[in-house]
Amino acid sequence: MLLKCFHPVALDFDMLTSTPARPALRLLHLLFSPRMAGSERYCVDLALQQAAQGHEVHVAGQPGSAMERALQGSAVRFHAIRWPVLRGLQMRRLMERLDPQIAHAHLSPACKALAGAPEQVATLATLHVGYKAHQHGGLDGLICVNHSQQQRLAGYAGRHRVIPNWLPQASVSSDSRARWRAVLGLRPDQPLVGAVGRLHASKGMDVLIEAFKAHAPAEAVLAIVGEGPQRAALEKLCAGDSRIRLLGFQEQVGEVLQALDLFVSPSREESFGLAILEAMAAGLPVLATATEGPREILAARQDELIEPGSVPALGRALCMKLARLQAEGLPRETHDMRAFTPQRGVAAIGELYGQLLLAMRRRLAVEPELQVARAHHV
Repeated sequence: MLLKCFHPVALDFDMLTSTPARPALRLLHLLFSPRMAGSERYCVDLALQQAAQGHEVHVAGQPGSAMERALQGSAVRFHAIRWPVLRGLQMRRLMERLDPQIAHAHLSPACKALAGAPEQVATLATLHVGYKAHQHGGLDGLICVNHSQQQRLAGYAGRHRVIPNWLPQASVSSDSRARWRAVLGLRPDQPLVGAVGRLHASKGMDVLIEAFKAHAPAEAVLAIVGEGPQRAALEKLCAGDSRIRLLGFQEQVGEVLQALDLFVSPSREESFGLAILEAMAAGLPVLATATEGPREILAARQDELIEPGSVPALGRALCMKLARLQAEGLPRETHDMRAFTPQRGVAAIGELYGQLLLAMRRRLAVEPELQVARAHHV
């Protein structure tokens, strides 16, 4: 029965990593989040890239979410999952109707929703945060975004591979620096420090604000892009300091980055750090904490990484960078981005999909034989 409802595909990896003449695979991504942050942007960009290759791509998510809006008008079909309490059952029915070969989960709620996936669907997740045996242990495959994650997969029996996130494709207008500095009311020579991330304790924006208030010169300005549950606490922490601007969610992050003189990633925990890649692409000097993602992204400059959660350490580093900026200017930097291209990342994910499908074909072919053998033994 399982073999009958499983649609075998020719498992030539070229069809997963290049543009096929017709849709080669039916793919389903799951991510249940109302906002648009790093994980959501990764999912949207991956789905769009795969659709551009000719695969039939579906995304299941929260109705009215930023992801649904981002996918409108694209070749990717969005499916609204309306009742969180019945999410597993809804996903089971959706998968039975769509019959995808691959179901790819992003973040914890989506991983939990894969628990009831039909046996003929290969399941995997990208570890945007970290490995949790009770959520990820039963999946067929895992994508680690850094090598430290891979080293903590003790006991996991599925296939896994380190595939770094990539820089999303984005266009930046030539006047974005001047335009954003005008929006913020800055003089051309006024130092602008910036950070991008969800307003959550793990991202350390409170550490950055405290360090900036204590150590930044009076003329410097701090702009933080992002939304999240910590916003009210951060507004209180700013305590009326007009130099600190909480800009909320911004659709075009790259435009804001062009206006900065220095980018800071103050995270207490960071599995990857997509905003760091965007800052590097903008040629910005980067200050980051010594968390998992930045340690790999900025491997060539690990001696410059800052202790996570330390206001004094971040404050000293800010003070030094801003003093240099005022004295001689901080030149734009050229970063090696070759390891973080979408072509490289999407191709590696396609190869992992192919390995999972091959393993599933073998398993489904063997299971009927095992059932017959058990019956004869009994």
